[in-house]
Amino acid sequence: MLDIPSLLRATPDRGPVHLPDEYDPDDNFAHARDAGAWGEDADDASAEGESDAGIEALAWQLLLLANPGDEDAALQQFRVFQEAWVEAGADESDVADLLHDASDWRSGFEIAETDAAGMVQALDELAARWSLRIDWGVEDPTDEAFLAAAEVPGLLDTAFDRLREYGYTVWVRETDGGYAGWITLSRDDEGMRMLSAALGLDLRPAGA
Repeated sequence: MLDIPSLLRATPDRGPVHLPDEYDPDDNFAHARDAGAWGEDADDASAEGESDAGIEALAWQLLLLANPGDEDAALQQFRVFQEAWVEAGADESDVADLLHDASDWRSGFEIAETDAAGMVQALDELAARWSLRIDWGVEDPTDEAFLAAAEVPGLLDTAFDRLREYGYTVWVRETDGGYAGWITLSRDDEGMRMLSAALGLDLRPAGA
């Protein structure tokens, strides 16, 4: 069985690590917890160090997927996450919020469930990183009448369908009062599923 915490110790200082094809987040992280590698029932600080290193490495991998072809952007966002992670006391319950804070409007989005205009703007800006334009089905997606009638879940479905045509996947999770997520290459779907499960993020493709 793979020793995931030691496998994922790499951060930007050591170079990125890519998850192996046979990696099963449920099996391997259960094994890691049972072994005390995540600081549970550990007798010394080294176990906590393993846990922190594992979370940071997983966060780095997720940000790499959310910034395809732009490792510099991923690194900038990772540094923001890493600093906030340390300041928060490495509390695993903060991972999702810290990742979104680090990547919001850079490679990710977090929008209120009633903010149709914000969702259109955020997804349009993220898609523009690859010179893509989302077809919202109207000539002007900033039109007040269109936005007044639009619902955020429907906009996410539309963005998912349109970007899927270009080989990208919109990932989303529900937050308190809204939605958050990232856009990645569709070829990285399996990796994104594994990373989100390992980090405890309830992510799903927006069209699911």
